[in-house]
Amino acid sequence: MENEVLEFDIGLGSGADDDDDDDAVDIDIDDDLPSTPPHHLTTSHNSASTSATRIYLPEGDLSDLEPYEGMEFESEEAAKAFYNSYARRVGFSTRVSSSRRSRRDGAIIQRQFVCAKEGFRNLNEKRTKDREIKRPRVITRVGCKASLSVKMQDSGKWVVSSFVRGHNHELVPPDQVHCLRSHRQISGPAKTLIDTLQAAGMGPRRIMSALIKEYGGISKVGFTEVDCRNYMRNNRQRSMEGDIQLLLDYLRQMQSENPDFFYALQGDDGQFTGNVLWADPRARANYSYFGDTVTFDTTYRSNRYRLPFAPFTGVNHHGQPVLFGCAFILNETEASFVWLFQTWLTAMSGRHPLSITTDHDAVIRLAIMQVFPETRHRFCKWHIFKKCQEKLSHVLLKHPTFESEFHKCVNLTELIEEFESCWLSLVDRYELRDHEWLQTIYSDRRQWVPVYLRDAFFAEMSITQRSDSMNSYFDGYVNASTNLNHFFKLYERAIESRNEKEVKADYDTMNTNPVLKTPSPMEKQASGLYTRKLFVRFQEELVGTLTFMASKSEDDGESITYQVAKFGEDHKAYHVKFNVLEMKATCSCQMFEFSGLLCRHVLTVFRVTNVLTLPSRYILKRWTRNAKSNVILEERPTDVYTGYLESHTVRYNTLRHEAFKFVEEGSKSLETYNVAMGVLQEATTRVALATKNDGRAGDVNGRNKGDSASSGIRANYTSGNHLGISGQPLSEEDMDKKIQELRDELEYANRKCEVYRANLLSVLKDIEDHKLQLSIKVQSIKISLKGSI
Repeated sequence: MENEVLEFDIGLGSGADDDDDDDAVDIDIDDDLPSTPPHHLTTSHNSASTSATRIYLPEGDLSDLEPYEGMEFESEEAAKAFYNSYARRVGFSTRVSSSRRSRRDGAIIQRQFVCAKEGFRNLNEKRTKDREIKRPRVITRVGCKASLSVKMQDSGKWVVSSFVRGHNHELVPPDQVHCLRSHRQISGPAKTLIDTLQAAGMGPRRIMSALIKEYGGISKVGFTEVDCRNYMRNNRQRSMEGDIQLLLDYLRQMQSENPDFFYALQGDDGQFTGNVLWADPRARANYSYFGDTVTFDTTYRSNRYRLPFAPFTGVNHHGQPVLFGCAFILNETEASFVWLFQTWLTAMSGRHPLSITTDHDAVIRLAIMQVFPETRHRFCKWHIFKKCQEKLSHVLLKHPTFESEFHKCVNLTELIEEFESCWLSLVDRYELRDHEWLQTIYSDRRQWVPVYLRDAFFAEMSITQRSDSMNSYFDGYVNASTNLNHFFKLYERAIESRNEKEVKADYDTMNTNPVLKTPSPMEKQASGLYTRKLFVRFQEELVGTLTFMASKSEDDGESITYQVAKFGEDHKAYHVKFNVLEMKATCSCQMFEFSGLLCRHVLTVFRVTNVLTLPSRYILKRWTRNAKSNVILEERPTDVYTGYLESHTVRYNTLRHEAFKFVEEGSKSLETYNVAMGVLQEATTRVALATKNDGRAGDVNGRNKGDSASSGIRANYTSGNHLGISGQPLSEEDMDKKIQELRDELEYANRKCEVYRANLLSVLKDIEDHKLQLSIKVQSIKISLKGSI
């Protein structure tokens, strides 16, 4: 029978020879794929052609062509390509099963190609015996016997030695063949289009939509969105590999300029195998002040960005984003994220944050569970809302009110039971109870729905509105067109801009006085403690108390529970538990636990119980103007003189503040100076007289009352005898009395020591304020010089 030469321009997807890979979903596509579609066949009589593999087949209808014993091929690769082409027409996937080598030279002389469902999976493999399988693969092998075996002849050609045609499973219809592993290939033209669209900043989903439209259907594209995503990821990694030296040079230069600059590579300098982390000295210092809550921002990890860039950020005392370090994520495995978090923790001196916020990602969650087991992990609610627009686009088009109802269900429910009821009602009303993505985020609700997170600190001023801290630190600087060549200039520009904004906020806090809206001493106290932005937020809560009423609902002897609500809205009441002795209050809204500022409900209870100043336990240093000071300004006195000490400190600080203003005004001219000196001399005389009168009253009521007795006690202790003034032994009643008098003296001395300590802290606070003002002036001069240049 006469033979005809057929040329097959066919490429097989990578991994077709992998006997162990049953998963035909998430794979890496080979870069060296043919430029023609996988189903393309051309006929040629030119045996010298080098652009395609040649095989000899009998004449006949090519559409009905199938292998048969005795069929010859020019090479093993030609046989493999032919069987895969046949499999595509019939509707199954192929792989290489076994081979046989020559004993003379070790060359392969026999190959067997089988249906991908041949054999059975070995469930007792050693590599899975002693470890937990986190993502078990679907069983795909069912013992199918379909196969093609070829042997090499002495002539060098390959001949079919056996062919088994039948399968023991259903075959895949033509419109689903592109999903089979051995038929999933990205052609040359498709690669070119993907490259172009990726460079324009498009993501894999939009690119696949463009390809489907271009080719006229998903089955004609020849690969899936997963293949497209993997190809784009490989593109990005290859482009990054060429720029890695730039990154290493920059990091080494920064460390040579400042030994406190930290950087680390997963692997080593010569051949690093994963991620890169760095943190400059300012970032490490910022973490020591504001490292109680952290955001790991993976916005730039998506395919639409050329840089797999992820900063660690937090919130400073002005509510502004602050940087704690940066990473390039080139390896997204769980082990690489574990390395990244552990290394970052080392750079931050091993101090764990109270809470951390990340994108909704299962791999990141597993890594955080290992590295931060005691840290509260939250998924970013706003990323989930954004994902909702994508996953439920068909629902939003059909039901425009769904999105607002979804937001209300998440943000405005006060109790867990209320949220659960609202959620079930929502998914039932829109027939979404079986929606896969909604089921996923519902199962993770404890890590993103506010009602489950209010007992943890996240430094956010509002549960319903997006905080500035959730905006990326590098918004407006890094975008879809940023590459590594430009990145570091933009990175440094972003840091400089953020630093200038912090200096400006420091300046406004220290040099401008807020407008007070009430006569409350608490408002005046807060205005001198908090930064400007935090004071405004506190002021909103304080003014809000004027519309609330508090009534006792329970008294257990230690604490009193108040019901706090607006007039006529008892059904929306909050419950505040207040311990008067400990000055400790907790509210059912848990705003203080979540944000670090007292809510209007607790402040209402303070108002009705005549608590005039903020207890020190409710003034978080991280929100004060002295957040970066090393001086501990918060007092936590527990003795009986707490009220006295607090009132003394308030008086002292008020007088000092007024005195400074007096000096500044009095020194402006000679006339004001003379007036000020005259008034000051008169005030000195009057204060001295008042002090003398106060001292006499104190002697009568305090120390002189026990002078003779205390002298007797000292005399008795000196002589070693328990005798009174007359030399007679003290009675038991007299001894108890004199011991009590001695205790009173000791308490008086302790009180004076505490007063001196409070004064010393005030002086130290003045020094810190002065240092901060000098720092602001220096920064302002630098900025002005830079502007003039």
